[in-house]
Amino acid sequence: MSIVVNILPYKDKQLRTGGALYMIKIGILIFSQVEEMDFVAPFEVLSYINKIKEDSSQVFLIAEKLERIQAYNGMKIFPDHSFATCPNLDILVVPGGKGRLEAMYNPEIQKFILHQSKQIQYIASVCTGAFILAEMGLLDGKKATTYHSAFAELQAYNTITVEKAKVVRDGNIITSAGVTSGLELGFYILKILFGSTLAQEVANKIEYAVDIDAL
Repeated sequence: MSIVVNILPYKDKQLRTGGALYMIKIGILIFSQVEEMDFVAPFEVLSYINKIKEDSSQVFLIAEKLERIQAYNGMKIFPDHSFATCPNLDILVVPGGKGRLEAMYNPEIQKFILHQSKQIQYIASVCTGAFILAEMGLLDGKKATTYHSAFAELQAYNTITVEKAKVVRDGNIITSAGVTSGLELGFYILKILFGSTLAQEVANKIEYAVDIDAL
């Protein structure tokens, strides 16, 4: 059964609380056999902003439990938070990889996303992470993208319009294409939060050629 959630609109690019600058909390989900680039790429981009504009974001790796995770190509990672300890997030990024075949049916992952959705501003996916969102019903009636060889599988959900693009935003759901497209997703999110100029500066600093305005 699909889980339907209501995602709150993003209200203020500079999120301020009591006059003090609010650090945007970004969580990146990880799970066994996750594709490394799917989570490392957005982590790098979304963290790098702090080298240009201090205290802009906090980026966390989040897993079901505080246990070591082994990614698909062998990288071993220890999460910053478990589902139980994770703070309320502003943005959640859901990666893909071979491990999504189990993760998309994991009720604990679904409960976590549902809980976070009560106050979250954006839910995003990289590559086949889109299937975790699709399985919850979050992509119903929306445009989305995923890894190029998985277009037909995503289109089989019938209610999803699959687009061939690096980044697709429909309301407060942002999906991105395969693997390295997590970089473009990161820049797209920075553009929303901080504007094109700062997002382009991050791209220049990490020596990645991208037209931010074209995203």
